[in-house]
Amino acid sequence: MKRTPKPVFFIVALLIVALTYTTFFGVYSQYGDRTDTIIRGAKDIRFGIDIRGGVDVTFGPVDESLSVTEEQMENVRGVIEQRLVNNNITDSEVYADVTNKQVIARFPWKSDETEFDAKAAIEELGQTAMLEFHIGDEREEVKDEDGNTVKDEDGNIVYRPTGELVIDGNDVDYARSTMIYDQDTGGSSPVVELVLKPEGREAFSEATKKQYEAGKKPISIWLDDQMISAPNVKAHITDGVATISGSNMDAAYCTELANLINSGALPFAIEVKGSGTITPTMGEKSLEVMVMAGIIAFVLVSLFMLIYYRLPGFVAVISLLGQVAGSVAAVSGYFGVFNSFTLTLPGMAGIILSIGMGVDANIITAERIKEEIRAGKTIDGAIEKGSQNSFWAIFDGNITVMIVAIVLMGVFGPPSGIWSTVLKPFLFWAPVSTTGAVYSFGYTLFAGIIFNFVMGVTASRLMLKSVSRFKFLRKPWLLGGYRNEKTV
Repeated sequence: MKRTPKPVFFIVALLIVALTYTTFFGVYSQYGDRTDTIIRGAKDIRFGIDIRGGVDVTFGPVDESLSVTEEQMENVRGVIEQRLVNNNITDSEVYADVTNKQVIARFPWKSDETEFDAKAAIEELGQTAMLEFHIGDEREEVKDEDGNTVKDEDGNIVYRPTGELVIDGNDVDYARSTMIYDQDTGGSSPVVELVLKPEGREAFSEATKKQYEAGKKPISIWLDDQMISAPNVKAHITDGVATISGSNMDAAYCTELANLINSGALPFAIEVKGSGTITPTMGEKSLEVMVMAGIIAFVLVSLFMLIYYRLPGFVAVISLLGQVAGSVAAVSGYFGVFNSFTLTLPGMAGIILSIGMGVDANIITAERIKEEIRAGKTIDGAIEKGSQNSFWAIFDGNITVMIVAIVLMGVFGPPSGIWSTVLKPFLFWAPVSTTGAVYSFGYTLFAGIIFNFVMGVTASRLMLKSVSRFKFLRKPWLLGGYRNEKTV
């Protein structure tokens, strides 16, 4: 049997401690009054309406005299719902009141909100998002019927492009935020890439050819009467990929813009008609109570594992700490490729259930090792054999639960989600439903099972094999044997 070096225990344990600290406290940089998030912590979690409360916003057309159809109202509802999903806000309700030309949305507070701001709410859900590409960067002021200059709500003059329309949002297949090499700066810059549909690809190719041959002239990019970029065309683009870039565009803005474009444009401009707050259904102090209950439960479980299982119990406590941190990281947005996730009370139940399965995995392994020790195996032989004998019992139990979690995410998750897409051929009978509570439970349970394999199975066994190399710990009693047994 190949022995695990002693330093492995300290390396794995320190990695788990580092993960735990950064998961709960995050990593932030301070520049004067500006705070930039490097790694999201627990405070960045968006909690569901049942835990923290939320907002109730009524949207309606800016032009109240506008005649809207039922199809247009459903389009508005669908776009707002998709924008919520794109921001991983799954604990929400959006429905259309066609008669009164209103769309009502209920969603949780932002993680850092203390007072509701209607303007901030509509900005988070998105803008009208009318995306247009025009030849050149020329523009003119918009005038009303009386010839007066039109200004927006912030007092800025509203302009419109004068150049020929090349493509609009309907020509975009999908948008994505990415990094590209900037020849001017010699570094990488965040951009939004637009993959165009066939008809848009042809029109954009012709426009870039025209502007390139005219002396690298610009094509301006407009979003809701705002020119966000006007790059000079440096080449004839034929691959059907348009790029939105700018010196004022950071990675967060590019992600928001890509999500905004992917959700589609609203058929007409909307504004907040009314708003209100929603109190937590579990009470104002529910979060504090649940956190305290979780801490007490973890301490009691840790004491039980230490007292009853000794050395395997000590290792199990460290691995359980890592599993808790990993489960929290999965909803906080700790891993940059995933946005933060709306954590509801059922979602917390999913975390607790997965941690319980992590405890069970460590208990099964410890019991198998104890059986081997009492059967007369050596320390190394008992750990190796006990780990092997426990693996398939742990694997079978976790895989069956993982399948349940995947089905829950597929049935009750967003239709565009990965599991809904994968399971669509098998769940054709199921109605389209996005239920934040059930989806949150499935998501946290799935993430918890993944971290159970990482921490409760892999990390704990590496640490146990490593720490058992220390001579003063090579006592059968510490692994479940009898006190009078000799060191083997």
